[in-house]
Amino acid sequence: MEELCYYEVLQVSKDATTTEIKKAYRKLALKYHPDKNQGDKEAEEKFKIISEAYAVLSDDKKRQIYDTYGKEGLNGTASSGFGASGMDDIMDIFNSMFGDSFGFGGQNSRAQRRSSMPYPLDIELEINLKFNEAIFGVEKEIEVSYKEPCTTCNGTGAKKGKLSTCDYCGGQGQVVMRQGFMTFAQECPKCNGKGQVAKEDCIDCKGIGGIVKQESVTINIPAGIDAGNRLRVPAKGNKDNLGRRGDLYLHFEIEEDEHFVRDGNDIYIEVPVFFTQILLSEEIEVPSLEGSLSIKLSPKVKDKEHFIFHGKGVPDVNNPSHRGRFIAQIKINYPKKLTNEQKDLITKLQESFGLESKPHSSIFENTFKRIKKWVKS
Repeated sequence: MEELCYYEVLQVSKDATTTEIKKAYRKLALKYHPDKNQGDKEAEEKFKIISEAYAVLSDDKKRQIYDTYGKEGLNGTASSGFGASGMDDIMDIFNSMFGDSFGFGGQNSRAQRRSSMPYPLDIELEINLKFNEAIFGVEKEIEVSYKEPCTTCNGTGAKKGKLSTCDYCGGQGQVVMRQGFMTFAQECPKCNGKGQVAKEDCIDCKGIGGIVKQESVTINIPAGIDAGNRLRVPAKGNKDNLGRRGDLYLHFEIEEDEHFVRDGNDIYIEVPVFFTQILLSEEIEVPSLEGSLSIKLSPKVKDKEHFIFHGKGVPDVNNPSHRGRFIAQIKINYPKKLTNEQKDLITKLQESFGLESKPHSSIFENTFKRIKKWVKS
C-alpha cells in the first residue's frame, strides 16, 4: 500500500510554517474528531493519521528527519507518538477546540462538567469578517446551532437508555499513548471518558444524545481581531441534562483588502509615484486607516523605501490603547513608452545638467584609456 505523505495528510506545502501546520491540523482535527463523527470508523482512522502527521511535522527535529529520509528515518523516534513538547502543543489545541475534554484539565475541567453527556458542551464556529470589521470591531448577530438533551433517551443517545462497553477503550474511559519510558493517558474520544456507548442508537436523536436547537446570538467583536484569534462567548454552547450550557468559541477568517495589507498589528500600503514626483520633491497624501497621511518626497527616496507612522496601525486586541505601525512603501514608476516629443524634452533636460547627467562618462574615462593600452600591448 502506498504510504501517505504527511504534508498531503495535513493539506499543506512542504515549505509550510509551523503556524500554517498548526492551523491546518486544528481545522482537520475539528472536522474528523470522534466526538463529531460518532460511529464513523473512516473519520476515526483519518483522525489518527492526522494526529500522527502533526506529531512529526510540528517537531523541528522529526520534520527534518522525515524530509530527508521519509517515514523510515523516524524508526526509533516514535513517529506515531508525541514528544513532551509535541504532546503539550496538541493538548493545547484540543483544549482550545473542545474545552478540557481530553482529561488534562484541573478540578474545574470541562470533562468533569459534561461527563454525563455523549457530546461536548463547547461549540466551535468559524466566522468570516470583512477587513474593516476586523480592524475597527463590529457587532454581529449570528445563528448558533446547539444541542439540548434528548428527552426520549435522557441524553444518553442509546435506545431505551441501554449502554454497552466502549470497544475503543475497553471500558476504561481512557486511552494510553507511549513514547519511550513516558506514558500519556487521555480521555477516550469515543465514549468521552464514560467507558460506555450506546448499544443501539436512540430513534429520535440518532444516537447523538441531543436535539439540535437554533438561537440568535449577538456578538461584540473587538477591534483588532485577527485570523488565529479565538473569542469565547460564555454559556452559548450545548446544554447538559442539568440545564448547564457550555461556551461558544469563535474563530475568524479575515477578507483581504484591495490596497491595505495587514501583518499582525501593522498595516502596509504600496504607494506608486512617478519618477518626476521624486525629482520635484512633491508632497503627497496617502490613505490610512483614519483619513490621510502626508509624505514628503525627495530625490533621495529610493524604490521600496518605507515611510513609517507609529501608532497609526491596528489596535492590539488585548490592549486597545496600543496600536501598530502604518507603513507606506514607495514604488517608483517610470514611463514604459515615450513619444518623440517626450524624448526631445528629456534629451534637453539631460543636456541641461551637463556632465552630471552622465556620471559614468567622467568616472570611467580613465578606465577606457587603460583598457586601450592593454589591448595595444
